Amino acid sequence: MAKESDASVQPSVREPVIRLRDAELRFGDRVLWHDLDLDVSPGEFVAVLGPNGTGKTSLLKVLLGQNTLSTGSAEVSGRRVHSGNSAIGYIPQQRGIDPHTPMRGRDLVRMGIDGHRWGTGLFSRGRKKKVDELLASVGAQDYADAPAGTLSGGELQRLRVAQALANDPSVLLCDEPLLSLDMHHQKVVAALLHEQRVRRGTSVVFVTHEINPILPYVDRILYIVGGHFLIGTPSEVMTTESLSRLYGSPVEVVRVGGRLVVVGGEEECVNHHVHSDEFDPERGAI
Repeated sequence: MAKESDASVQPSVREPVIRLRDAELRFGDRVLWHDLDLDVSPGEFVAVLGPNGTGKTSLLKVLLGQNTLSTGSAEVSGRRVHSGNSAIGYIPQQRGIDPHTPMRGRDLVRMGIDGHRWGTGLFSRGRKKKVDELLASVGAQDYADAPAGTLSGGELQRLRVAQALANDPSVLLCDEPLLSLDMHHQKVVAALLHEQRVRRGTSVVFVTHEINPILPYVDRILYIVGGHFLIGTPSEVMTTESLSRLYGSPVEVVRVGGRLVVVGGEEECVNHHVHSDEFDPERGAI
């Protein structure tokens, strides 16, 4: 049974890539989450779920060194979190690129290697070989030289995965990278991330509203609601009993056509297959 708020993590013979202890994040009087203890092992795939505004993206920002914990500690690869950490690869939400931009697909990937010093050593043989290897690893060779603004959402996300892997990070932080992709490309990108983490031993922390495309690959789930959370395997967390206790109101988890559907009462829908258009304070005022 998954534990609430004081959930213990599973022991690992390897040192965790991510370690949070007694972590609390608040903005003013609002506590997003507290007493969070979490270890993420090398190669582990952790999904972060919950309604809008509960602190999912804010958790990624803590690990990126962009948000500071109110209390507690956070480490990545044995070091206190800090901005510009090369041990972290970051994959943002799918978003378009101006169709008139002169940037090619390979230029987007190369920014993962030398984006901080654009214009230095762009044509070095070593960098070109590295970019070609990254493009091949995500199956993007065919459109590597196409204008980035003409590529589909799925093609762009492949390139962003390659970009995030450019410095061989020990952890990938993914902020709803499947958003706005059709079901086919959701599955393709999810499988690609799984393939890369198996091949490289890279840990994945994956914020999402849609659990089904990644469900076959998820080891554990961190589910955050109203300052409380559950940590456990999908079979422990994604149950009617567990989520009803977490939400403090009746929630039903059912399987429909092999997909998980999570629904609440009339006043609150927690269906993870419908993306809310409401204002999300994680990407707005907070």
